[in-house]
Amino acid sequence: MRTAVILAGGSSRRMGEEKSLLLFGGRPLLCWTVERLCSAADEIVVVARDEEHSWRLEKVLSGFLSGGIKPAFTWDRQPGYGPVAGIAAGMGRGKGEFAFATACDLPFLSPKVVEWLFETAEQDPGCGGAVPVQPNGFFEPLHCVYHRRKMQDACERAMAAGERRIYAPLQQIGIRHVAVDLLRPLDRDLLTFFNLNTREDMQRAEALWPESREKQGSKPISKKSIL
Repeated sequence: MRTAVILAGGSSRRMGEEKSLLLFGGRPLLCWTVERLCSAADEIVVVARDEEHSWRLEKVLSGFLSGGIKPAFTWDRQPGYGPVAGIAAGMGRGKGEFAFATACDLPFLSPKVVEWLFETAEQDPGCGGAVPVQPNGFFEPLHCVYHRRKMQDACERAMAAGERRIYAPLQQIGIRHVAVDLLRPLDRDLLTFFNLNTREDMQRAEALWPESREKQGSKPISKKSIL
């Protein structure tokens, strides 16, 4: 079994609105991430910031997700620890040996890239994770396949030590670095890594969307969010 964990509890300060429910292509942004991962993972876990937020996300998404898709929902148990807490919660809720961890704001996420990362991690005995690395050396810790149990334990140890940086648990689990250029045969422009942090990012994504969704004919809407 393969698990996918989507972190949806961020504060979205730069965007000014809750990104997970921001309308894009006529649906909440989180919907696109969930649906793109369905072909690459056997179970989807959405991590909210608290129990009330989890309930609200589940209620909203139930009206938009197609094909009977029903992700599981959980929430951060350690407020203030950001992605470290979110990953720990998601890994604890999942069941697969390996789990892909990502954010909720990647409308161009490539299932083929995710499948490749799963295969890379699964074929490497003892691997704690397959982490894409940009040419400038920047890791992509929220576009990564982890050994689920190892990463959960590492995140919990990091929080117990008061460590909030996502790179702290990565140093404990024996990750495999993957140069992003190796992924270009699957995603030529590497749009899989394009996340939406600002209104400028949203405008760029809207310009790219018609081409990427040509068959669906969806028109992006981004002036409001669903609350």
